[in-house]
Amino acid sequence: MQVARHVVCALSGGVDSAVAALLLRRRGYQVTGVFMKNWDSLDEHGVCTADKDCEDAYRVCKVLDIPFHQVSYVKEYWNDVFSDFLNEYEKGRTPNPDIVCNKRIKFSCFFHYAVDNLGADAVATGHYARTSLEDEEVFQQKHIKRPEGLFRNRFEVRSVVKLLQAADSFKDQTFFLSQVSQDALRRTLFPLGGLTKDFVKKIAAENRLHHVLQKKESMGICFIGKRNFENFILQYLQPRPGKFISIEDSRVLGTHKGWFLYTLGQRANIGGLHEPWFVVEKDSATGDVLVAPRTDHPALYRDLLRTNRVHWIAEEPPTALVRDKMMECHFRFRHQMALVCCVLQRGGVPGQWEDYAPGAVCLHPPEGPKQVQGGHRGLQRCS
Repeated sequence: MQVARHVVCALSGGVDSAVAALLLRRRGYQVTGVFMKNWDSLDEHGVCTADKDCEDAYRVCKVLDIPFHQVSYVKEYWNDVFSDFLNEYEKGRTPNPDIVCNKRIKFSCFFHYAVDNLGADAVATGHYARTSLEDEEVFQQKHIKRPEGLFRNRFEVRSVVKLLQAADSFKDQTFFLSQVSQDALRRTLFPLGGLTKDFVKKIAAENRLHHVLQKKESMGICFIGKRNFENFILQYLQPRPGKFISIEDSRVLGTHKGWFLYTLGQRANIGGLHEPWFVVEKDSATGDVLVAPRTDHPALYRDLLRTNRVHWIAEEPPTALVRDKMMECHFRFRHQMALVCCVLQRGGVPGQWEDYAPGAVCLHPPEGPKQVQGGHRGLQRCS
């Protein structure tokens, strides 16, 4: 008699990961639930929300009759995610900590804990995503320690696992998984990849998981919660007062506490002005933030942008891109943003790439699962 495959499922205390664990049990796998504590401060009401989430995850395991484990990655999260978050903001860039958390914590620390400490044949999460591997193909994968350096052994023959969009295009979370390594992807199951959110809720309601079904869905950055973003950031970064300057006539429209607090394209809440103004440029030398009226102002649009080294999910750039030094693909820099068709080409600096979006034409993704090629800001190969 074949021993049941052991799958370690990350449980957040929410409905998605709970149903993911339930579906794995239904498939006949030996399932273990693990709750990760990544942040340990109190919320705006003085309550440690991680403790409540942990309790909810534990109750899920009780309902499903599976083992429960709790691990703390508070130190790793601070060093590898939050410190990076602050450093990027201080440089005037807008990082996405969820992408970094998946790369450094969930699909690195948790992945290795599940495989090395708990003896998992595979790991699973409640993300809305898919890969090109069936369950049995995942279980056949062997963990191979990767050599240090930029390139893998060119004589090593390995099939590449693809990251595919979820069936529920609105809930699709491949954007947040775009920097996960090949090794982690090839050993990961995404039970919700073929389901819609409404159906996941229906499954939870029918299987005694009401305590997670009733919870509000978490949105935004986990360590900020409902607190004021500006006030939170200024607890860690020194204020750098500056002016809001109109890009049309150089008028001073107001003042702010730090140019690094603003993202290009963001609405700037300028005291005393009722009409909306939007961030066009940020001057780190003077501290000024240049703003423009209206969302359709020409100064807010770009058809060329540059990026540094791209994380290729397949570990290496597509052959056509290497050969032709350019490739048509789709692009997004924000979750749920409509995909834009663009041309990716090699820049003048090694490892640097340029995205050119002619006319900034927005295209919706075509029907069916879409392969995600690169992970710097969600590049996808045009079909």
